[in-house]
Amino acid sequence: MNIHEYQGKAILKSFGVKIQEGLVTDTPEKAVDAAKELQKQTGTPMWVIKAQIHAGGRGKGGGVKLAKTLDDVKEIAKTMIGMTLVTHQTGPEGKIVSKILIAQDVYYRGEEETDEYYMSVLLNRQTGRNIIMYSTEGGMDIETVAEKTPHLIFKEEIDPKVGIMPFQARRVAFNLGLSGNAFKDMVKFVMALYTAYDKTDSSMFEINPVLKTSDGQILAVDCKVNLDDNALFRHKDYMELRDLSEEDPAEVEAGKYDLNFVKMDGNVGCMVNGAGLAMATMDIIKLSGGDPANFLDVGGTANAETVEAGFRIILKDPNVKAILLNIFGGIVRCDRVAQGVVDAYKSIGDIKIPVIVRLQGTNAEEGKQLIDQSGLKVHSAITLQEAADLVKELV
Repeated sequence: MNIHEYQGKAILKSFGVKIQEGLVTDTPEKAVDAAKELQKQTGTPMWVIKAQIHAGGRGKGGGVKLAKTLDDVKEIAKTMIGMTLVTHQTGPEGKIVSKILIAQDVYYRGEEETDEYYMSVLLNRQTGRNIIMYSTEGGMDIETVAEKTPHLIFKEEIDPKVGIMPFQARRVAFNLGLSGNAFKDMVKFVMALYTAYDKTDSSMFEINPVLKTSDGQILAVDCKVNLDDNALFRHKDYMELRDLSEEDPAEVEAGKYDLNFVKMDGNVGCMVNGAGLAMATMDIIKLSGGDPANFLDVGGTANAETVEAGFRIILKDPNVKAILLNIFGGIVRCDRVAQGVVDAYKSIGDIKIPVIVRLQGTNAEEGKQLIDQSGLKVHSAITLQEAADLVKELV
C-alpha cells in the first residue's frame, strides 16, 4: 500500500528520523494559515509547496514550487490544488492533486553548502536480506545514476534476524564522505530509518533526497513508503492512511471481492485462478496476437459471486474485445465457476464481446455441461492452445 509523502514523514518522525517539517492542506486559504503556523514553529523564511500524489518526478512536472511570501503561497496553492499533474510515473493521463504539503525551506545558506544523497531500504529477494541502497547523487532518478555512474551506488546488506549493526551505519556515513557532526547525525539517521522500515513491516522506504544542511544536520526532505499489504493486520492504524482516490477504481473494486487485479493496456480480458497460470495465460494471449488487458487472479476460493464480480470489472474497460476464462480446478470447483459465468450473463445482460472458457480439473465436465446447456454464446476450449487459437480467431 502506497502512502503520501506527508504520511511517510510522520512515520519516520515517530521513529526518531529528522524530517523537513510541513503541514498538509487542501485549500489556498488553509495553505496560508499553514504557512503562518509553520513559520511560527520553525522560523522558516520561505516555504516549499509540494503536490501530494502517489508518484515521483513531481518537481519536473510542476508539482514542487518555492514560495517566498504568503501571497506566493496562496497563488501557488490556487494553481496546484485541482491541477492534473503529469510525471514520468503517472503516465500521460496524470493524477489530480487534491492535497498539498506546505514544507519548511531547509536549503538555507550558511558557511557551508548543502549536499543531497539518495537512500532506500528494501528487501533483496535473491539473498533474503534487507538492503540499504544509497548514493552521493541525491535528487536524481536512481535509475539514471545506475545507468551512467553505477560506481556511485553503494549497498549495505542486513541480516533481518540480527538487524542493523552500528558499524554498518558508520560505513554508510563514511562512504557518503561525511565527517564531524554530519557523520554522527547520519549514523543516527540510518539506524532510525532501518528501525522504521523494520517495525512498520514495509516493503520499501525511499528518501530522495536525504539532505545535509549547511549547518550539518541530516534531514529526510522527501519520503516514499510502500507498506506490505500482507502485514497490515498488525498495523490497523495504517489502514487509515490509504487514499483510494490515488488508486485505480477497478483495482479498488476488485479488492472488495479479494480479487488480485492489475489493469493493463491490452484488448483481451483474463480471468484465471493462480498467479502462475495467470502469467502463462497472458503469455499465450500475447503469442496468439492479442494483448492482455489485465491480470485477474480469482484465487482458490472462487465462486459464482467472485466470477460475476470479475466479469463486471473486466467489462468496464472499453478496450476489452474478448474475455478468456482459464480455470484449473484443484481446490476450486469448475462447476461453481461455470455457474458464475451463467449468473454473470443473466445479471449483466447481453455481453456483446466473445467469451472463451477453458475449464480443467475438478468437476470440469459438469462445468462444461452447465455452460453448454445455458444457451449462452460462450466458446469452450480444452487445451491452452485451443484457447489461444480462439483468441486469434475472435479478436
